[in-house]
Order: sequence, then C-alpha cells, then structure tokens
Amino acid sequence: MPDVPTRKRVLITGAAKRIGRQIAIDLAQNGFSVAIHYGRSEREAREVAAECGGAPIFQADLSKVDEIRRLFADVGECFGALDCLVNNAARFTRFDPLELTERDWDFIHSVNLKGTFFCCQEGARMMKEQGAGRIVNISSLGGIRPWADHVHYCASKAGVIMMTKALAKALAPEITVNSVAPGVIAFNDVDERTQAMIDTTPMRRAGNAIEIAEAVRFFLTAPTFITGQILAVDGGLSQKT
Repeated sequence: MPDVPTRKRVLITGAAKRIGRQIAIDLAQNGFSVAIHYGRSEREAREVAAECGGAPIFQADLSKVDEIRRLFADVGECFGALDCLVNNAARFTRFDPLELTERDWDFIHSVNLKGTFFCCQEGARMMKEQGAGRIVNISSLGGIRPWADHVHYCASKAGVIMMTKALAKALAPEITVNSVAPGVIAFNDVDERTQAMIDTTPMRRAGNAIEIAEAVRFFLTAPTFITGQILAVDGGLSQKT
C-alpha cells in the first residue's frame, strides 16, 4: 500500500457489488480509508470490507432522506470526518415509456437523483466543517445519449450531470464536485442489446470496473482546479454520431 502522509477518508455508496465494489477495493489499495455503504447486500458488503483490510460497513436505504442523514452521522462517528464521497449507488430498469408508471419513475429517481443529491448535501456539510473535500458522482452514458427504453433512467442520470455542475459552483472553493460517466461496463450479463452497443464502441470492446475506479481515483487526487467536469469512460461511444 502506498505510503501517504494522511489517509483520506472516503465513503462509497453502493459499494457491495459491481462498479462500487471495484472502486472501494481500488481506493483501499491506494491509501484511502474506505467506508462501505450497502442497501440490502450485507454478505457482499462484508466480503468487500474484508478485501479492503477490514473497512467499516454501513447500511441505509438511500431513497429515504432520514436514512441518508443517519448514514452520514454513523460515518462521522466512525471516521471523525469525511474527506471524499463517491456516489455510486443507483437503480436501473427498462420500460417502454408509454407503459412507465409513477411508481416506476419514482423507483429510479428516488435513489439516482434524490438520493445522490442528499448524499452530496450531507457529505458537503461534513467537508465544509474542515474546509476541504472531494465529491465524485457516478452518472452514465445514458445521461449523455438518449436510450429509448430507458427514458426515466436517462433523465435521472442527466440530472446527476447537471447537479454535479451546479454543485461544483455552489460548493467552491472548498469542495470539488465531478462526475464519471461509464459507458458499457461488462460483467457476466452481456445480452444481445448490450453486445450491439459494444460493437459500435470505437474502442471495439466493453469497459471494465477497474477503468471506472481509476477515473474516480483521478478526481479524488487531481488538482482542485478541476471541478464541475464530466469524464465519459466509454471507449468513445458518446462521440458516435
């Protein structure tokens, strides 16, 4: 593990699986003190925590603001303060927009947009007290390019992108706020539609969770003059016409 003068304290939401898991492991391996948030996947969260050297885990339903506030209070009690926040937790569903219900819409937006904002709010309050901090919001290629069967999801992630830019202005100069927008990140669930996106990606492959983790770490260690930026880690797919 790198020899750093001060171990930066970071909370990663949705860190039990997939991209969040890799972000947590990467940051722990690169000198950060990691806090693992999970919603329902306690077993997986404990496994990630073990891979991160015995990191603390915290449960919360991020669709509920009172639970978000409890989460940050618990993290503050454990860490004393918070230097960095990675808002990775998100929901993803597919619907014909003409069949989308209010419940379907709220299911996505309650976590992807509302939950992300109130995590930013609580994290920023902690960071303001110590005069510095870094926030990275995981958005999506779906917030940059329209997907016909994911209108509600695209709207939520486009909201995260604009919220990132607005918060970068609102929280400066003490806190930087940036976003990583993943393209097609492959796990073991590549279906025909996903493969079609991979086939049209200029780099001619899917991305992986390690590449997203490295982009997150860049924003957490970059010069503080970098804020309000959206980094698409998508193999050039967002540039396709």
